[in-house]
Amino acid sequence: MKETKTSLDDFVHIGNILGGALNKFRTDPDLELTTVFTIWNNVVGEAVANNSKPAGFKGKVLIVHVSSSAWMQELQYYKKDMITKINDALGKELVEDIKFRIGAV
Repeated sequence: MKETKTSLDDFVHIGNILGGALNKFRTDPDLELTTVFTIWNNVVGEAVANNSKPAGFKGKVLIVHVSSSAWMQELQYYKKDMITKINDALGKELVEDIKFRIGAV
């Protein structure tokens, strides 16, 4: 039997499939929130996107994983601007707060 190697091109980031998967289980307002996963990089910029990723929601609170405590502290200063940009991109006031946690990025 011939073994095949899996290349990195075969993997897909969970953020790229999460919205579709959650569409089956969440209510309409929650579906709009999942759009955050797809707009994140454009909204926050490359440097922030390389060190943070949206991880989930608790109601209208966006949970964001960051790569270090330094990034957690830095993003606290920009939280209000980030909320405004996210809501502008979504076209609605859906994110009321952001909580940062150190986690997988």
